[in-house]
Amino acid sequence: MNMKDISVIISGFGGQGALFAGILLCHAAVLEGKHTTWFPSYGAEMRGGAVNCCVNISEGDVPSPIVDKADAVIALNDASQTKFESRVKTGGFMIINSSLVHIPTTRTDINYIKIPFNDLAQKLTQPAFVNVMALGAFIEKTGILKIESIIEVMKDMSKKVSAKKATLLPNNIECVKFGANIIKNQLITV
Repeated sequence: MNMKDISVIISGFGGQGALFAGILLCHAAVLEGKHTTWFPSYGAEMRGGAVNCCVNISEGDVPSPIVDKADAVIALNDASQTKFESRVKTGGFMIINSSLVHIPTTRTDINYIKIPFNDLAQKLTQPAFVNVMALGAFIEKTGILKIESIIEVMKDMSKKVSAKKATLLPNNIECVKFGANIIKNQLITV
């Protein structure tokens, strides 16, 4: 599946990095000369509340940052699946973090990709990097961007954060590549 234009909703609870994953997508899109928008939504709570962002990536102009029906949804928790499953376009897909989502899927007109991101991240001793692992799977599935672009953006961002956070760069790179390899090598039945 190689797409030129895509809309995606990335959703989870505060602290899972859903918004950061959207920011990475947008910066990588700009790096590749594409047009993009990022539209975040926050719950009232500081941490643990519902968060999501809508990201559009296009070869041409993006008329609105708002996404009513998305080509894809990345659901990092069960509340995300419940809220956004109906907003996937017919023929689209939903990447589900099956480590935290245990509710049944409801549609037959979209594809579901269930990956136990938390379990896999724990095995890699990288439990905080579920978001970039999901991002790697999304990029490999769509072909909308290059993994190298995401890595380049992560390297650039690591120069602008605290020294402590900058030390996480190798872990982020490992996890985004691992997420892509899950799809590329069909390690999960899609």
